[in-house]
Amino acid sequence: MATRKVKRLYRSDVRQARRLLRGHTRKTPVFHTDIQGPHGPVPVTLKLEHLQHGGTFKVRGCLNALLQARGDKTGVVLASAGNAGIAAALASALRGMSCTVVVPESASHTKVAAMWSHGAEVLWHGTTYAEAHEYARKLAAERNAMALHAYDLPEIVTGAGVVGLEIEEQVRGRPPVLVAVGGGGLVAGVAVALGLRGRVIGVEPQGAPTLHAALAAGHPVDVDVASIASDALGANRIGDIAMEVALRYGVRSILVDDDAIVMAREYLWREFRIVVEPAGATAVAAIQSGVYVPAPGERPVIVLCGANTDLATL
Repeated sequence: MATRKVKRLYRSDVRQARRLLRGHTRKTPVFHTDIQGPHGPVPVTLKLEHLQHGGTFKVRGCLNALLQARGDKTGVVLASAGNAGIAAALASALRGMSCTVVVPESASHTKVAAMWSHGAEVLWHGTTYAEAHEYARKLAAERNAMALHAYDLPEIVTGAGVVGLEIEEQVRGRPPVLVAVGGGGLVAGVAVALGLRGRVIGVEPQGAPTLHAALAAGHPVDVDVASIASDALGANRIGDIAMEVALRYGVRSILVDDDAIVMAREYLWREFRIVVEPAGATAVAAIQSGVYVPAPGERPVIVLCGANTDLATL
């Protein structure tokens, strides 16, 4: 079974997104430090993308899609379990458009509240992201609204890829970049931005291995999702764009368990007073648990991708 034919994305597409987004999004900083691994301190660079507008990298892709949109659409509809809905609501407000987010019943109340705060209409439908997405697709057609996809749309991926261009400017050499994976928009965008010169490694919860399962099968497959990070990494299937990019650029996937994610999240708060959601700590968990061991002299970059969390759970 092959993936559907998708538009191939290139570094030039990401550079176009950067030009469009300049002045609208933050160039988030990096932080060179050590993280405690199983055998002692590990030098790393943290890309503090959780400081992006809306507390998520996803605002880059959503805003890029709206800035590139043609036609007379005045409204946006998409399905999201959380951060994409927040990002779309924020981007729509900046562009003077209405926004409707369809969320599954399991959606985080903290994230739904953030969608409301940016003026979105929130509708609950289904128990999974896939069910919410199908309803959102029909709703967009009924309302003649612009249909956004949380992660499998060229403009979403290239907008997210600007993170990769920033890393390239901010960090010397070509270190590996560890990126949490849900539907694959961020890992694909960073891989496209860095091209064949980059080394991008997807980090996934064992309970939501969308890229890992797809690479094993040779094509996207449905997986059961059961992870503490599922409010952000809740896609049950890797995006077709991400799959094509992963195969073209040799993106690897490694798995971490929920205990490691919880420990990494608590560690970031305890040691650095950095507050991220579980998805934001997933890539850190790979280093701290020893699932990923850098080569001697290597300082990997870890993307902290989101901070929309209930502080009471920290």
